[in-house]
Amino acid sequence: MDRVDETGAQAAGKAVQSTEPMRQAAGGATLTVDRTVLSGFLDSLLEPRRFSDYCPNGLQAEGKPRIASVVCGVTASLALVKAAAQSGADAILVHHGWFWRGEDPRVIGPRRERLATLLAHDINLYAYHLPLDVHPEVGNNVALARHLGWPQGEVFGRDGLIRMAQLDQPTDVASLSRALQDGLGQAPLAVGDLSRPIRRLAWCTGAAQDFLQDAIDAGADAFVSGEISERTTHLAREAGVVYLAAGHHATERFGVQALGQRLADAFGIPVRFIDDPNPV
Repeated sequence: MDRVDETGAQAAGKAVQSTEPMRQAAGGATLTVDRTVLSGFLDSLLEPRRFSDYCPNGLQAEGKPRIASVVCGVTASLALVKAAAQSGADAILVHHGWFWRGEDPRVIGPRRERLATLLAHDINLYAYHLPLDVHPEVGNNVALARHLGWPQGEVFGRDGLIRMAQLDQPTDVASLSRALQDGLGQAPLAVGDLSRPIRRLAWCTGAAQDFLQDAIDAGADAFVSGEISERTTHLAREAGVVYLAAGHHATERFGVQALGQRLADAFGIPVRFIDDPNPV
């Protein structure tokens, strides 16, 4: 995993690459994939048309027509775009892209700089939001569970955005918090009934604090997501359950890596995950 610092410069780290050597086209040329082929592959896998989302899913900005390398990350920040440009990537694949519903649509200030940097380097931008959250193989929820060693559980809620599993052994809040800190690199915030034994664990990555009532109705002892609101604390306390806010960015690092690996395996092109750390 590579990282970018506060200025967007790439720092040393382990890059996530294809599991096979980079294949070569006839005559020794670097293997590339057509942009439309890559778009079709991603859309077929993630089925974005099934979702009523807050942003456009798929190809958000066109760059080079042929793609030889991809950088993936959580969010299409300026730092990530600069790092991708520095690495010579032809495409960026993220969970949080651009053009969110309700945003000011004007291309000014930081938005102009992000877009100008992307276009100046002729880089394609792909983004998948809800489709990447729920995918049963490379989605954020299953990837988080896989990373933390949880059972995959069953899906419920709108669009299947929540998962819940019966743990093999009951745990407590301190042990679950420690496992989250060890696995994600930051301590979660736990609220609610902190003495409650945890047998049924529900989770949804990102900003899913308002799904807490759904988790309560489904019988969860604890619900893990990324962010927390003021009202979340009162609901958890009054319902006698546990809510853990483990970080929006921290909980959503793993789906895009799994998706990037799927691309690398399918097309033989190098795919690198670059992390732009975010404490939220």
